[in-house]
Amino acid sequence: MTSHPTVLDDLDRKIVAALIANARSSFAEIGAEIGLSAPAVKRRVDRMREARVITGFTTMVSPTALGWRTEAYVEVYCDSAAPPRRLAEVVRDYPEITAAMTVTGGADALLHIRASDIEHFEEVLERIRAEPFIRKTISFIVLSHLIAGSPEAGASPPTHPDETISR
Repeated sequence: MTSHPTVLDDLDRKIVAALIANARSSFAEIGAEIGLSAPAVKRRVDRMREARVITGFTTMVSPTALGWRTEAYVEVYCDSAAPPRRLAEVVRDYPEITAAMTVTGGADALLHIRASDIEHFEEVLERIRAEPFIRKTISFIVLSHLIAGSPEAGASPPTHPDETISR
């Protein structure tokens, strides 16, 4: 890993944009699109991975394909002794938690949860509440997405009523 900030040139930015659009694109496909050979694209991707510019690749899955039609945000309030890394350990055990972050304000963390129905959501919430350092939670059930192309609604404006999540 380098200690100097990584400077991206226009070709690096085009490679990143191509990978964001379709992470399954081959180096040859990306190279043909931006005017580089496949080995040159691979070298640049390897360099950006080593520099942690590219931090990983993901699969997008329709929540409805998983049967997860219920969506909620949950504010989590912890005892003062609970460090963020402890909460991070807990949330990794729940596939229903699609995003988790520490936040400013009254809550210590905010969780984005997908579940098959309210009963499933309640079961997940009760397991979270059973953690010894969780003091309380406040839940907000999502009724609809007002901005179709937002990350929460999916990576791009949906062409189908189903949304997309990443994990």
